[in-house]
Amino acid sequence: MHIDLNSDMGESYGAYTIGADDEVLRWVTSANVACGWHGGDPAVMRRTIQRAKELGVRVGAHPSYPDLLGFGRRVMQITRQEARDYFLYQIGALRAFADALGVTLQHVKPHGAIYNAAVKDRELSLGIAEGVADAGRDLILVGLPGSELVKAGQDLGLRVAREAFGDRAYNEDGTLVSRKIAGSLITDPDAVADRVLGFARGAVKAVTGREIRVEADTICLHGDTPGAGAIARRVRERLEAAGIAAKPFGEFVR
Repeated sequence: MHIDLNSDMGESYGAYTIGADDEVLRWVTSANVACGWHGGDPAVMRRTIQRAKELGVRVGAHPSYPDLLGFGRRVMQITRQEARDYFLYQIGALRAFADALGVTLQHVKPHGAIYNAAVKDRELSLGIAEGVADAGRDLILVGLPGSELVKAGQDLGLRVAREAFGDRAYNEDGTLVSRKIAGSLITDPDAVADRVLGFARGAVKAVTGREIRVEADTICLHGDTPGAGAIARRVRERLEAAGIAAKPFGEFVR
């Protein structure tokens, strides 16, 4: 049995440091690198990709709405064509740094509000998938299981990876509990590890206490969650103890 562990990286910019990248990168297998629109800047993009390369961590783009002030967590009204162009622009920027460093991009994972909006928005999802396809059909599109985003990627012939979140609470319909609600973020390392082990076996408990089925190829551990480094280490240790290998999804998603 195997599962990918991913984390959002490179979200610092200018004088602002966001996330525990150096600690978390030691334990995950895929890194989603910010492309400058919700976080990140050219120096951070280069540095993050370089460090991932040194540690053998696969690299993907983490595009967002153009919302640096809101960290990409505010919903914006954009057209399908705008979504396509926004994603192509951001992926292209990150790919330039990856190419310069001899790194092949593995995937694209939307960030924050645009990721959540694409769960149910067909037109937005098609625009995102089209932007990914424009950037390269070798790229894997990451989204929630059963979401419009995953369906759009499949419809366009892209490989897709289904994602679950180890440090976030779930509603019964498989969506994430809003960050505005208390308890939506889980910070206890063993509690997160318990959930990741559950995801690896296809199930997790929703906030109501009901167990729901979640089929996932990759589990996200947010780099800006308090204690992120300790969480990532504990998750990796618990997976290995259970005989579950942490493996980049680019090696097994078809």
